[in-house]
Amino acid sequence: MEKSKTYFFIGIKGSGMSALALVLHQMGYSVKGSDVPKYFFTQKGLETAGVEIRPFDEKNIQEDYEIILGNAFKEDHPEVVRAKELGLTIQRYHHFVGRLIENYTAIGVAGAHGKTTTTGLISHVFSGIVPTSYLIGDGTGVGNPDAKFFTFEADEYERHFIPYHPEYTIMTNVDFDHPDYYTSIDDMFEAMQEYANNIKKGILAFGEDSYLRKLKVNVPIYYYGVTDGDDFQAVDVARETNGSTFSVLHKGENLGKFFVPTFGFHNVMNALAVIGVAYLNGLDMLRVAEEMATFSGVKRRFSEKKIGDTVVIDDFAHHPSEIIATLDAARQKHPNKKVIAVFQPHTFTRTIALMDEFAESLQLADEVFLAEIYGSAREAKGEVSIQDLANKIEKGGIVVSEEDMSPILKYQDEVIVFMGAGDIQKFEFAFESLLSRTIPNAQ
Repeated sequence: MEKSKTYFFIGIKGSGMSALALVLHQMGYSVKGSDVPKYFFTQKGLETAGVEIRPFDEKNIQEDYEIILGNAFKEDHPEVVRAKELGLTIQRYHHFVGRLIENYTAIGVAGAHGKTTTTGLISHVFSGIVPTSYLIGDGTGVGNPDAKFFTFEADEYERHFIPYHPEYTIMTNVDFDHPDYYTSIDDMFEAMQEYANNIKKGILAFGEDSYLRKLKVNVPIYYYGVTDGDDFQAVDVARETNGSTFSVLHKGENLGKFFVPTFGFHNVMNALAVIGVAYLNGLDMLRVAEEMATFSGVKRRFSEKKIGDTVVIDDFAHHPSEIIATLDAARQKHPNKKVIAVFQPHTFTRTIALMDEFAESLQLADEVFLAEIYGSAREAKGEVSIQDLANKIEKGGIVVSEEDMSPILKYQDEVIVFMGAGDIQKFEFAFESLLSRTIPNAQ
């Protein structure tokens, strides 16, 4: 990679793209990019760093640029066409990342759920101990010029993780998702197996996942979990309202006692995986425990605020398994409050494929409200409506609109959990605005 080159990002506001742009900028490379005029939260970091963002225009493309193309954009995009006319090097995001990580001891995080939080926790722990660069799926990217380690999310969608050949990877789970691409959970597992074949030194895999137990590779697999059959075992787990405490056993040795200020059993397992990969890379376990205890989380993963006595939680959960985990976390932190779910399904294909599972997982809330399905640009509108899901939910299933969030007001003093991967935040903001107007001196 030449320092004199300018890397131009087509679709720079995407979460992965913006993070990668920040990484390269901090490493000293010239970085520019283009996107639609609409505001995205990811652009704040780019603007703060002074990275130029232009509206899409084929005139943006110059002869000395190397193009990094967001996965959401096709080959007939005007800027791509112009880049081809000029004979420029064009790489998809995942192919570029695959090339970039070859310069480091790379640690990937794969799985249907938990990638962002786990990558965020690795980056927090490692960078507090040793120079580390990282790409997190919430749009956070740090490029440390002195980095030895590089941790990143290995995204399974359309098998984008196949170009990655890291030294280590964490595999959090195998679950059926992305029904617009994968045909079954077995298809998903085959992709995970293909990615696993790329790993150079070792895999840390969740031991309770029956599919991950089927992996066949030529490097060691270290299973993590809570049973005696796991290589890294969490014992004496105590889940409290400020987080979770546990000890870790490895080959009969107690690696120490750890505290992670996150919630839900899944986050204990994510922390355990991070401890495992830190141990395999020779990090001091006391330092790991110190850094882990100060983790503040990642964007849109159990982000919490309080308005009066009402707790409002924002979470990216868009799959039944993630809904279960998020509601579990809410009950751990707030055991004496009702938990109210406000859920927006993401994509028609996922809603159709997982309709019954969505209904079952949402039943774990005390009351359920639903927002209109957020369709993807990748799909045509399906033969399904939000009312179809509402009809399957016993605990309410009341459909709300951005214009009228008043039905939720009767749950003041409780926990309101907004979940979804689309534009659920506009419903959240509408509710917060309405709630603030009903509470004297609300912050």
